This record gives sequence, C-alpha cells and structure tokens, in this order.
Amino acid sequence: MSDLAAIACCAPLAGPALSDDEAEATAALFRALSDPARVRIVNLLARSAEPVCACELQPSLELSQPTVSHHLKKLTDAGLLDREQRGKWAYFAINLDAARRLGAVADLKGACC
Repeated sequence: MSDLAAIACCAPLAGPALSDDEAEATAALFRALSDPARVRIVNLLARSAEPVCACELQPSLELSQPTVSHHLKKLTDAGLLDREQRGKWAYFAINLDAARRLGAVADLKGACC
C-alpha cells in the first residue's frame, strides 16, 4: 500500500472495529509522524499562512539541510505535505485534505468518558 493510499483510507480510531487494511493505513500515517523533527515541521507549516521554503526550515529545526530534506520527503510521500517547485527552491505547505483526515483519525471524542 502506498503512503498516499494510507491517507485516503484511514478510519477514526474511535469508530467501529478497523479492518486490517484500515489499521495498516492508520499505522502508516502515524509512522510518517513518528519522528519529533517531522512533528515540528508539521507544526511550523501549520502556523504559516503561506507555503514555506525548505531553506527557511533548517535554522528553526537546527538540523542539516540533507536531514531536513529527508524529513520533508517522508511527509510529502505520506501525503501530509504539498510541495511546489519555484525555480531551484522547494516550498511546502500542509495538505488540507490530509490535515482533515488526520484530525478525523485522531478523533477520540467519547472514547475516554
């Protein structure tokens, strides 16, 4: 299953029993977010009204350029980020559909009460 398919077929964790495919897709989504640097990237991009150049992320994350690129690729491959090439620079933004699905997957309302 591709990472993009994982975003498309995740089911809410508090919903009815997950099928094997839904459970695997949901796990793939969380694997994409399993690194603190990737969570910080998503946080930085979620706070920005405009796409952000990859070059602007490196100082905020205090990581090398190749490491930032690696994490951006993982998040983009998972469908969580949109990538736009502007000349030699790549700009990234949160994929709005993926953000909505992520919110739905993590919705545990009523599961603890």
